[in-house]
Amino acid sequence: MTITRRWAIAGAITAFAAVSGCTRLGTLNGVNDLTPGDGGTDRLAADVAYGRDPRQQLDIYAPTGARTAPVLVFFYGGSWNSGRRQDYAFAARALAARGFVVVVPDYRLVPQVTYPGFVEDGAAAVAWAVANIARYGGDPARLGVTGHSAGAYIALMLALDRRWLAAAGTPDAVKAAVGLAGPYDFAPFEPGGAAEAAFGGFPDVRATQPVTYARAGAPPVLLLTGADDTTVRPRNAVNLAAALTAAGSAATVKTYPGIGHIGIILALSKPFRGKAPALADSAAFFRARLG
Repeated sequence: MTITRRWAIAGAITAFAAVSGCTRLGTLNGVNDLTPGDGGTDRLAADVAYGRDPRQQLDIYAPTGARTAPVLVFFYGGSWNSGRRQDYAFAARALAARGFVVVVPDYRLVPQVTYPGFVEDGAAAVAWAVANIARYGGDPARLGVTGHSAGAYIALMLALDRRWLAAAGTPDAVKAAVGLAGPYDFAPFEPGGAAEAAFGGFPDVRATQPVTYARAGAPPVLLLTGADDTTVRPRNAVNLAAALTAAGSAATVKTYPGIGHIGIILALSKPFRGKAPALADSAAFFRARLG
């Protein structure tokens, strides 16, 4: 393949993702001559049930030969109303190639559920990992959560609001969290928008916001955002980090210039890593906090 053709395809993927949203990023898993993926990783399991609903299934990726490696549970985005785990193999393999056993769950979506259904599913997936991940070479005592957009929302709710993991029987499971372009302080909701559909029926709006649960003793948090993100604006990360810092917990914001909402998740894939160091920053943070 010529360089011209390679970058033509790269441009097409970028445009496609920008138009179609992050739920169509499975394109990055299929164009093998453009993005063959990260080597030295294996998909150890697929379609593993962590609950009874068909949406409550997960896949597992790991470095080849992993033994007692730190564990990441990755939640994809999609406005709480779309997405499927198979489309994020590129992100899972990227993290696995950096030494982590990676669990990618699906979760129930709007309109099947509204808040807190998808957060409860996130907690159930983490609880499954705590109970079972040692069989796949992971260390459940060193577990972090991460995600993009609506998935970052789920990850940060699990890290900060201890009710969900406590209800699942694993209140102290999360040791660190990284959010990519996550909504953490986004009330009031835009009329007719995805957030209103997901959260508008809940009687206490503030209870739906991760920033409400900023607390002392929270796991360390890294919040990554793009300066050009007009879908989930950087103030979400800034406000949450300020609230956590004020409460005495560790929180860091990194803002990438020239990066938008889709660009930050594309930056986990091989063709676009030069656009922003989201993968390197995430991996370094988790290595430092999980060992």
